[in-house]
Amino acid sequence: MSPRAACRLEALGFEQVYDYTAGIADWKAAGLPVEGTESPGLRIADATRPDIPTAQPHETVGTARQRASEAGWDEALVVDCEGIVVGRLRGSAWEADDELTVDAVMELGPTTVRPDGSLHSLLGRMNERGTKLVVVSDPQGHLIGVVLAGDAQRLATGEPPERIWKDCDSCPGRWSPAEQTS
Repeated sequence: MSPRAACRLEALGFEQVYDYTAGIADWKAAGLPVEGTESPGLRIADATRPDIPTAQPHETVGTARQRASEAGWDEALVVDCEGIVVGRLRGSAWEADDELTVDAVMELGPTTVRPDGSLHSLLGRMNERGTKLVVVSDPQGHLIGVVLAGDAQRLATGEPPERIWKDCDSCPGRWSPAEQTS
């Protein structure tokens, strides 16, 4: 909220008022509760699974490949020491020599989306482009998880989450605002 709004609320007697300078978009993207009458519908957070394997830039390709394989994934995301998404490993990157470092073969700067966006809009874009996986991060770039097109489509058509993510203990969408407030 703006400083002016915070001041007005204090004048009305509210005692715990904060000037959240990052803005409402940041607030929503963090999965924090909001009030109002607008129905958000399904959000990206509702289809986000956090269990994608990660690697750090200094690790070897062999180590990252083994981690992804053991987790049953054919992709991994590269995050820095603060958990910020900096790259992606998939396809031909896995064919690189085991001793090369991840930063030598990773795709730089993958596209990310925020968890508060509309799942239906994202699905439309994914279908148009033939995208099977989209990275979800907070506004500062910290990894939250990924949306898989198949899972998101099943959720959007009303399939129960417990059937979609029976193989993932921390799914669906641990960042979902609905789960944050319950």
